[in-house]
Amino acid sequence: MNAEKAERRRIARSMAVVPTRRARVRHIALALLTVTCGMHHLAAAAQDAQLLDSRVTQQSVGETICRPGYADAVAPPFDESMALKDRLLAQRGIEADEGASYALDRRVPIVLGGSPDAVANYDLLPWGGHAGERRKALLTVRLKRCVCAGQMTLADAQNAILGDWVSEYERLTRMACGASTSADLTAASDDGQ
Repeated sequence: MNAEKAERRRIARSMAVVPTRRARVRHIALALLTVTCGMHHLAAAAQDAQLLDSRVTQQSVGETICRPGYADAVAPPFDESMALKDRLLAQRGIEADEGASYALDRRVPIVLGGSPDAVANYDLLPWGGHAGERRKALLTVRLKRCVCAGQMTLADAQNAILGDWVSEYERLTRMACGASTSADLTAASDDGQ
């Protein structure tokens, strides 16, 4: 009985397709191309002029997003933002009484150089949950801290927040850019997320 099993395994192994060196190299090259194209797509998305504030560049972060009160100074009036939120809720078929469950989110937050008033930069997110606005706001504070500390480029922070930040959340929030303080967490909710 054991001899039969051993013979079947030997035959199965001999029939298995073993990729040639050329096939393995092609597979690796294809994987690298896929990763590179994905990274290029993220960079292109983050550099979309519709999403970004032209006043904020890598060279100007000290005078813009890293300056206390910057987001409040450039954010549109609250009434305008709430009118936009109402329009987005209606477009998505969400009843107005359910609107309190959703945050008016900026795809690239103001504190990461996002456009304060471009409609293309706005979206709706649920407040809570794994992919919710509260979690995104905490991550935004961490990314801003890293940019302002010179430990991350503005473009990298923008790519991170526009990319799959939900699955990268744990890794990104463990970056050593200084500990968040309660003042930072309060600022996250007030900083025009």
